[in-house]
Amino acid sequence: MHMNKLKKLAVLSLLFWGQWSFAQVPAVIRIASPDLTAGSKHAGGGVVDVLYSKRWIEKEFSKENIKVEWYFFKGAGPAINEAFANQQLDFAFLGDLPPIIGKAGGLNTQLLVPTSRGISNYLAVRPELNVKKLSDIKGKRVGLLRGTADELSFVAALNSQGLSTKDVRVVNLDFNAVNAALVAKKIDASWGPARFFALRDKGIVKLPVSSRQLNGAGSSQGVFLGSQQFIQKYPKETQRVVNQVVNGLHWLSQEENRIAQIALFFTQSSYPASVYAQELHGVNLKFLYSPLFDQYYLNQLQQKINLAQAQGLIRKPIDQKSWVNASFVNQALQNLKLQQYWTPTANYDYLKK
Repeated sequence: MHMNKLKKLAVLSLLFWGQWSFAQVPAVIRIASPDLTAGSKHAGGGVVDVLYSKRWIEKEFSKENIKVEWYFFKGAGPAINEAFANQQLDFAFLGDLPPIIGKAGGLNTQLLVPTSRGISNYLAVRPELNVKKLSDIKGKRVGLLRGTADELSFVAALNSQGLSTKDVRVVNLDFNAVNAALVAKKIDASWGPARFFALRDKGIVKLPVSSRQLNGAGSSQGVFLGSQQFIQKYPKETQRVVNQVVNGLHWLSQEENRIAQIALFFTQSSYPASVYAQELHGVNLKFLYSPLFDQYYLNQLQQKINLAQAQGLIRKPIDQKSWVNASFVNQALQNLKLQQYWTPTANYDYLKK
């Protein structure tokens, strides 16, 4: 009898602790983004600025008193990968290359939501240099932050024209240092997104080549990814975060919000509003901000993985199928009744038709 009572107590104890652990919620949700600001406020661009400024994720968890912490890294992708490795982050918004380098280096992450695709990148060159096409930068000093999406997109652009990084002299500089180096004429060129419009408007650089002219070669895409440990431990909270990411992408994809997002990006980043107005002019917002793991996005991801390996940026191959976890974004589309809002594509549909 005594043994039976002990067994019952043991079973009840296991049930209690099992229910308690199942009901656990995180005390805090830690989200990271590269800091792309030119001013005093934080800016990550795109859906980061929407979620950060509107506090949609914070509002989602306010009733449970679950704290949401944002971390903006000047060191961009490499610094965020280090924070993931030290278990200091749960989620991050990143461009192409850092997640690939992190995964190949052993980071246990999952790709949860595509956040952008086909983002135009530009060759920024000092105006006095005779550069009209990509091949004209042979032997020139090109400032880039190594280990970022800018580097990988630059390599893709070079390869599309039969060139490689061996044809140029890459100088490792962060985003703000690139601008200063161009002004000081310590580098000849750089490659990156629309932030160079501000320098062009001041006469500091010209932009003779873009990924649009290369039929999308050298463009970038973004992703929202998470720590597999957090995802497995807190699947319900992960789903709620993903719901808000998709909600933000839906807001950005609506034509009536085009002007509002230009104003938002200007407010957060302190780059001139004209930069974003020019970048978004004629752009198909539903393509740019589609959260679908469709053929175009997955093909681009695989190309970037292959390119990173060919460049020696990663040594181990990555199994894309096991890395991509589309279950949360698919559920979010159902939750928000947006299953038919975005159209899957295999094509570079960046510009409105």
